[in-house]
Amino acid sequence: MVGEAVNPRGPSQREHAIIQLVAEGCKNREIADSLGTTEHVVKNYLRVIYDKLGLWNRVELALWYEARQHEQAYQA
Repeated sequence: MVGEAVNPRGPSQREHAIIQLVAEGCKNREIADSLGTTEHVVKNYLRVIYDKLGLWNRVELALWYEARQHEQAYQA
């Protein structure tokens, strides 16, 4: 099922930072520059994030992030 967590562990802090930047529309190069790493490292992180969350691409990842933001807003 899309969006169903494959790995029971959620994203790490670093992965959350990458997810947020993807949701803001940043490209891999921009994410790498922002985090002080390389584009290759960002691509590897994205593969791990997709696997953890059971997602296929950055559009699904951005939608996943936005859904979590709305859930947190309703819980507050």
